[in-house]
Amino acid sequence: MSQQGYRAPLPLGLLIAAARRSIKQAAGAHLRRHRLSSPQFWLLVSLHEQPGPSLRELAERRLMDSPTASRIVERLAGRDFLRIAPDPRDRRRRSIRLTARGEALARALYPVARQIREATQKGLSAAEREALRGMLLRVIANLERFEPADPALAARRDRVRRTA
Repeated sequence: MSQQGYRAPLPLGLLIAAARRSIKQAAGAHLRRHRLSSPQFWLLVSLHEQPGPSLRELAERRLMDSPTASRIVERLAGRDFLRIAPDPRDRRRRSIRLTARGEALARALYPVARQIREATQKGLSAAEREALRGMLLRVIANLERFEPADPALAARRDRVRRTA
C-alpha cells in the first residue's frame, strides 16, 4: 500500500482502519475454518495468555466495552469454548476460563496470533513500537472524549458507558 495518486497525507483514521483490516484479514482463513470472528479469536488468545479474569477485566484488557465482551463470551460459552464460574477466592466475582475444548483451540491458534503480532511490528525498533503505542493510546483517548454532533450517536455512546 502506498500514497500513489494521493496528494495530501493519508488521514490517520483511514490508516488506522486499514491496519485493523489487514490484521483481521491475516487471520481470516484460520478463523473461518473454526467459525470464529476476529474478536472471538483475540478473546480466546487473551484467555489463553491470562486465564481467569472477570468480564470487566477481560473487557478492559481487550479495550472493548462490557456489553460487547459479554456477547462474545456468551457465544463462546455456547460453543463450549469457555465457562463462567464463581471465583473460588471471591464468590462475588465470576471468573472466565477456557474449557478443555477452548484451550485446545486456543493452543492450536496461538501461533497465528504470535505471527500476526510479529508481522505487525516487523521493522520497527523498540523505541518506535513504544512511540506508536503511546500515539495510538492518545488517539483512542481523544475519540473517547469526542462529542458527536449527532444527538443519536451521543445518546448511544452514553448508554454504552452506563452499561460498561
